[in-house]
Amino acid sequence: MCNSFSVAGPNSKYKLPNAYSAVFLTGLWHGLILPITFLISLFNPDIRIYETNNNGVDYDFGFLLGILSTFASTRN
Repeated sequence: MCNSFSVAGPNSKYKLPNAYSAVFLTGLWHGLILPITFLISLFNPDIRIYETNNNGVDYDFGFLLGILSTFASTRN
């Protein structure tokens, strides 16, 4: 289960042969950890902020919802 919440990048579990594409919950997780992942991706080229092997609208919606949740929680 912990591997299903991995970060995006060239070594992602979604790049393995016969792997499923990233779905809504993965997009939500990647959106939630975006600030941390972005900082790490500046120094490590193996980390990305967005999973390219995704199922489309579901992943994108989860990613945007995660971003909105992250930045909305920082407002007072």
